[in-house]
Amino acid sequence: MTPPRTPQIPVVVLAGFLGSGKTTLLNHLLRNRAGTRIGVIVNDFGAIEIDAMTVSGQVGSTVSLGNGCLCCAVDASELDTFLETLTRPSARLDVIVIEASGLAEPQELVRMLLASDNPHILYGGLVEVVDAAEFGRTRQRHPEIDRHLAVADLVVLNKTDRVGEAERERLRAAVAELSGPAAVISAVHGRIDPELLFDPALRPDHEDKVRQLTFEDLLREEAPDGHEGHDDHLHASYERVDFTSDIPMDPRRFMEFLDSRPDGLYRIKGFADFGAGDRDNTYALHAVGRFLRFVPRPWARGEQRLTQLVMIGAGIDAAALSAGLAACRADEPGRADATDVERAMWGVLRYVQEQAPEPEAFDAHETADPREAAAEA
Repeated sequence: MTPPRTPQIPVVVLAGFLGSGKTTLLNHLLRNRAGTRIGVIVNDFGAIEIDAMTVSGQVGSTVSLGNGCLCCAVDASELDTFLETLTRPSARLDVIVIEASGLAEPQELVRMLLASDNPHILYGGLVEVVDAAEFGRTRQRHPEIDRHLAVADLVVLNKTDRVGEAERERLRAAVAELSGPAAVISAVHGRIDPELLFDPALRPDHEDKVRQLTFEDLLREEAPDGHEGHDDHLHASYERVDFTSDIPMDPRRFMEFLDSRPDGLYRIKGFADFGAGDRDNTYALHAVGRFLRFVPRPWARGEQRLTQLVMIGAGIDAAALSAGLAACRADEPGRADATDVERAMWGVLRYVQEQAPEPEAFDAHETADPREAAAEA
C-alpha cells in the first residue's frame, strides 16, 4: 500500500545575483514540469512571459511583487498572504518557487518561510544560482555572495559552457569551499533535473475537466537552439541512492547517521519504521540541506512495514551511504531494552511535526539557517 502524500506544499527559494540565470532556470522548470503544478512568486517577471501566463489561465497561480526586493518589500505576515493564495485547495499546486530579487538576502527569505503561520507549506530548500563566467567579478561587486553561499542548500554553478574545463573545476572547488555541506552541481542554460527540487507529480495534465494551454505548450517552441529538452545529461549532475529495509531502524543510530550526513547530500525523502520505538506509526522524513522534519502517520491495516528512503545529492558516495543506513538497522527483536529504545526515540521526536487536518505551523523561533536545525538540541 502506498502511503498518502503529505498535504504540505514545499516552497523552494531560488536566489542568485543579477545575471546568474535564475529566470532561465525557472523557465526550464516550467517547461519540464511533466504534469507538476508549480506556483511562482517573483518580484520581476523578466523573461517569464506574463502574456503566456494569462493565456494559459495560470496567472492566478503567480504573484508579482513589484515593490523592490522581496525580502525588503514584505514581512512574514504579507508573505503569508501570497502563500495563502497559492495554497488554496482549488490551486492544486505541487510546489511553490520564490524567485528572489538579484539583491535579496536569501537568509531573510528562509527566516520568513520558517516563521510563516501557513500550515500548508514545507521548507523546500534554498537554491543559489552562480554565474561561472562572472563569479570572480561578482564577488568583487557583491562580497556578500560568500554569505549567501554559506546558507545555501544547493548551489547551481550555471553557464559552465562559458569556461574551460580547468577553470570549471577551479570554480567548483572554490564554490564548494564557500558553501560547505551544500551540494554543488554544474549546469548550462539553467538546465537541471527538476527532481533535485521537487517530486514529479503523478497527476497527468489531461485529468483537468477542461484542458488548458499550459506553460509547457506555450514555451516548448521557444526553447533556444532546442536545448530545453529533458536530455539524459541532466541526470549526470547528481546521484540518487534508494534504500529499503524490512528490518526496523534503530532510532539512535539513524539520528547519528542523519546528524553526520555527508557534504553534497541535498535531499532525503521517504518513510522510516522505528519498530519498538513506535509500533503504531511510520515516520515520513523530509530533509533538505540541514533542515529535517519527521511526520508520524498511523500504519494502515495490512500495510507492509518497511523503511523506504531516497537520497539525492552531488559528489556523494552511494556505497557508503547504503552501508551507513544498513548499519542503522535495529538489533534482533527481544534484544533491545524497552526503556533504552524509548529514550532513543527522543532524538527523533525533536524533529516531529504532527500530521493533522490543520497541521501546526512552524515554530516562529525556528533557526533561520536550515542547516543549523539538525545541530540544535
